[in-house]
Amino acid sequence: MNTAKGDNQGKLDKIQNTYAEAFNGLCCRVIITADDDQTLERAAYDATSTPGTVIGRVEGGIEGWLNKNQTPDGRKGAVLQFWYNTTDIEKFQVELSYRIRQDILVKPFTALFDASINPTGYISTMKYVGHCGDGYEWEEELYNRQMIVVPIAIPDFLIESRLGYMEGIMGANFWYFSRSKEAVLEGGRAALKAIEEVKGVITPFDICSAASKPETNYPWIGPTTNHPYCPTLRKILGNQSKVTDGVNYIPEIVLNGLTPEALKKAMRVGIDVLLDYDDVVGISAGNYGGKLGDHQINLLNLFPE
Repeated sequence: MNTAKGDNQGKLDKIQNTYAEAFNGLCCRVIITADDDQTLERAAYDATSTPGTVIGRVEGGIEGWLNKNQTPDGRKGAVLQFWYNTTDIEKFQVELSYRIRQDILVKPFTALFDASINPTGYISTMKYVGHCGDGYEWEEELYNRQMIVVPIAIPDFLIESRLGYMEGIMGANFWYFSRSKEAVLEGGRAALKAIEEVKGVITPFDICSAASKPETNYPWIGPTTNHPYCPTLRKILGNQSKVTDGVNYIPEIVLNGLTPEALKKAMRVGIDVLLDYDDVVGISAGNYGGKLGDHQINLLNLFPE
């Protein structure tokens, strides 16, 4: 299989004239720190491991990693984003608290700080996280921030008393039509690495193998497989299939971003990487005919002449 990088001629011809449909959402951006790399990585990955907005839960992602001189407490850290597609702040707080309590607070010697940028508002962390101390928790100024100290068996978990939340865009996406597994994985990982360099953007699914659609025969499940784009259904669907000859895989990369500018830049750099792979024969995006999303991001417009 040839997955070597090709020349630049005709690369943009691979991009379909279509758009990604994206949605407004709320984002809480935080910094977590820990004493050692392994604990930090486990806390970061565990807290962001389940993309959940399609099932009414918070979803998250790792925006980037921080050196000791970039964090409030002088330890290595990670910037995480948590997203929710609702204006119900109370529900957002509850769902966010599950991620913090179950995936970060329980890791030894961790702390969590606000990292919001121009926040729309703030949520208190006492009600749903601080009170894990069962009334023995207290507030204290530490690292020039107002922190809640939650007494636990490995003393102690620290969390900033207020976390800012911001408005942003979630669910932007692009698909890459691939001939080989190597293009799926090597190309996708290279695209993700490029996207990581864009501040303010996360990819909650990384490489996603299951693009979905809102119409379903099983409403209690929610969104189900986007069957016209399933390569194994090409013969069964016949003319209804939208999988072209030679395409064996159609992975998706989903992006959430704090600003339209950052989101479009991340989409552009990710797609640009994939265009260099010979076994990536097309780039498209998921949309619902413009009926559901608040935003339409045209793929070709990401590459102005």
